[in-house]
Amino acid sequence: MKWSWRIGRYAGIDLRIHATFALIIAWVIYIHWSSGHDIKTTIVGLIFVLAIFGCVILHEFGHALTARIYGIKTKDITLLPIGGVARLEKMPDDPKQELWVALAGPAVNVVIAIIIFFFIKITGGSMIYEDINMASGSFLLRLMVLNIILVVFNMLPAFPMDGGRVLRALLALRMNYSKATGIASKIGQAMALLFALIGIFYNPFLIFIAIFVWIGAAQEANMIKMKSSLWNIPVSQAMVTSFVSLDVNDTLARAVNLVLSGSQEDFPVVERGKVVGILTKNDLLYSLSEGNINQLVRDVMKTSYLTTNPHEYLQSAMVSLQKSGLKTIPVLQDNDLVGLLTTENLSKFLIIKDTIGRNNRDY
Repeated sequence: MKWSWRIGRYAGIDLRIHATFALIIAWVIYIHWSSGHDIKTTIVGLIFVLAIFGCVILHEFGHALTARIYGIKTKDITLLPIGGVARLEKMPDDPKQELWVALAGPAVNVVIAIIIFFFIKITGGSMIYEDINMASGSFLLRLMVLNIILVVFNMLPAFPMDGGRVLRALLALRMNYSKATGIASKIGQAMALLFALIGIFYNPFLIFIAIFVWIGAAQEANMIKMKSSLWNIPVSQAMVTSFVSLDVNDTLARAVNLVLSGSQEDFPVVERGKVVGILTKNDLLYSLSEGNINQLVRDVMKTSYLTTNPHEYLQSAMVSLQKSGLKTIPVLQDNDLVGLLTTENLSKFLIIKDTIGRNNRDY
């Protein structure tokens, strides 16, 4: 995610913080300062907010580590002002697995709340709820209440929040996955409108959450629709067959000439007729900015990449394309390069297929 920085790593998962997180820090300082609190109280308030987001991190790791049980990796976890986002490589295809992954996050907050409750009871701490708010009251009691609120809020059926994913998983047990996603997305967007309406009159922060839910629901619905459109279609129908390759001993100057003379931006790199790497536009521009126009392609190309084959189905190949983090992956048949699968060509294919489908013609 852009404008985010890595602050740690656990279980092979990067923990990142987004630049907009500074907004929540500024908001906490403003709330305490405007209430007449001193610096010490304001610092305690900041520590409380960090404790909340510590619980959010554990919540997201609940999702990530449960997904790992089903063989799904997590790219990273990013902290935002509205919470955390765990970027899974994909959601489980099995609705039962998705159900457990979605429930794992709120379950972590339930456990945290229970632990805090018993700790307060054992130590004889305050259990008076009337005196607590975001800026004052028992630290542990406030943290327990916030974890309960996190559970309740996340379990609202507002897709793509946890409750929405639980709803989608339950619906998918009884109907087509795409249809289940459509229903969950519409309910999510209806909830977003409700959040926005409440936010206008009571809490403007809910408007930001409404925007997040609305966009997230629409993106998820479009993603599932796209996967459905690619179902059982071989890569050969969407791959680029007219392309240019670079040799490992070519210079970046040749790559520049090829970029300027055509529409291709990423190039497969071959050695003795076999693919050994990918030269991306970003890597090319970075090297040029360093004044390395005469550098050899072999010194700049990516040697870690995924491939597909002409007979693999597009829905699977698209997952490989997403995992690669690249816009282009080679299509190999018996180790020979026969095409390229690119995000641009895949988008063109979907647009054409959708347009033809609307005219009720077979493709």
